[in-house]
Amino acid sequence: MISTSENIVIVGGGPVGMVLSLLLAKNNIGSTVLEVRKQGAANQDTRALALSYGTRRILEKLGVWQSLSAHATAINTIHVSQKGSLGRSVLQAFDYQQEALGYVLSYGALCTVLNAELERFPIIQLIDEAQADAITYDANQAMIRYSRQGEVFQLNTQLAVLADGGRSLEEAAGLKRETREYGHDALITKVSAELPHNNIAYERFAAEGPMALLPNGERDFSLVWTGKKALISPLLDLSDAEFLTQFHAQFGDRVGRFLTVEKRMTFPLKLSQLLEVNTPHLVVIGNAAQTMHPVAGQGFNVGLRDAEVLAQQIVHATTEIGGEEMLSAYRASRKTDTKNGLLFTDFLVNIFSNDILGFAKLRSTGLGLFDIVKPIKRHLVRKMSFGK
Repeated sequence: MISTSENIVIVGGGPVGMVLSLLLAKNNIGSTVLEVRKQGAANQDTRALALSYGTRRILEKLGVWQSLSAHATAINTIHVSQKGSLGRSVLQAFDYQQEALGYVLSYGALCTVLNAELERFPIIQLIDEAQADAITYDANQAMIRYSRQGEVFQLNTQLAVLADGGRSLEEAAGLKRETREYGHDALITKVSAELPHNNIAYERFAAEGPMALLPNGERDFSLVWTGKKALISPLLDLSDAEFLTQFHAQFGDRVGRFLTVEKRMTFPLKLSQLLEVNTPHLVVIGNAAQTMHPVAGQGFNVGLRDAEVLAQQIVHATTEIGGEEMLSAYRASRKTDTKNGLLFTDFLVNIFSNDILGFAKLRSTGLGLFDIVKPIKRHLVRKMSFGK
């Protein structure tokens, strides 16, 4: 086994890990990034990401937003409704002095730009095709064992950052996760519609589960359709025409008929977060730290705010990097944002997927009241945009 030492090692070269390494590099702090895939393998990934306005600010700070903006579709309006009722609420960017409420961008487009930016900084060492096998730590350092091309290596570091989306989380010593399965699946795909989207995103709640339709491209939408596995799983086996007919029946006529649908994929939904433990020289960020229901598009943006705050803690550290004092301060600073994001998405799922007799009428009334109570709407927009 080959053993070396590095000051900061980031396990996971996805967007959250890359953003952290770039934020550090902009302040002349180097890092080593371990990525299990071959460099650039994610650049063709067409899955849609919902970026908040606050995430745009982070990407502007890195100097990459100009390159990304040509590939991003702005969300200027969010239309929230409930199937079978007249209650609805509308959020519009200009009411809150924002250029947009958010953006839709493919995972691959974001990775392409971030990978290119990484290559501009010699102080970032990206090791691709590196499978992290174990992470241990003691009072002085963290030790990361990984394998690459048949060889085994160990990196000793002041600070190990786990940003791998949770794939190797169980291998990391001392980490415990609290998970609650929703018993629901999410179907994701892309559809085209008869009418233009006019930069409107739709959140549609039905008794079976919520769905989101996000503008993506000139006339297309990215669809996230969630519900019980028994409802969602059979949708994969339908013909395109049958699928579009069923979706139209759930969504309604706001964008006319749905014309085409691309490949459909499903995955199970869960609410998951790390239990708070003292792990010197090891910190967990992004989806590896918390997994949220996609109903409000919060998970990825919370992860990028993790990266931004951790970078600030490292850059301005007055104590040992990776030491107990620094990591305690980081965890305390992220607790409110993370907790509120988890509670908010869980609340939406529970309140809008409840089919108790009489509840639908209450939800409809609530949506109507929400639409006219401006302070609540302003608070929601700040939460969705900046986590505040």
